[in-house]
Amino acid sequence: MFSQTTIQPTRKVIKLAGGPVSAPFSDGILSGNTLYLAGRIGVDPKTGKVPEKIEDEIKFLLDGEKEVLAQAGMTMDDLVYVQVACTDLSLFQKFNPIYASYFTTKDYPAREFIGAGSLLIGGHFELQAIAVKR
Repeated sequence: MFSQTTIQPTRKVIKLAGGPVSAPFSDGILSGNTLYLAGRIGVDPKTGKVPEKIEDEIKFLLDGEKEVLAQAGMTMDDLVYVQVACTDLSLFQKFNPIYASYFTTKDYPAREFIGAGSLLIGGHFELQAIAVKR
């Protein structure tokens, strides 16, 4: 008989400073080389509110993603899958150039951009993602 050993990947919980302490979720879970990023809305960290200007909301959203990735030793280029929920699909054209500027490569992750009803605290976008460390 052969003995089979299963090695469990390490698991690290990522919670960003200044986040909602009482919320029952983590900003990310790193399991082995794979990072699962929770849904995120583009909130101004100084006010705790979604900014009026759409471009600012997108930047706050993506800056938050970068921060979670950095806590796991990763960058936007490590993303392999991104899902964007949006309350107004006409914002697709405003989202894309800002989104693309956050990558250093044109080998973008797989992505879906889907319509959604209302999002928490009046956000127009919610992004969740999966990254794999290179």
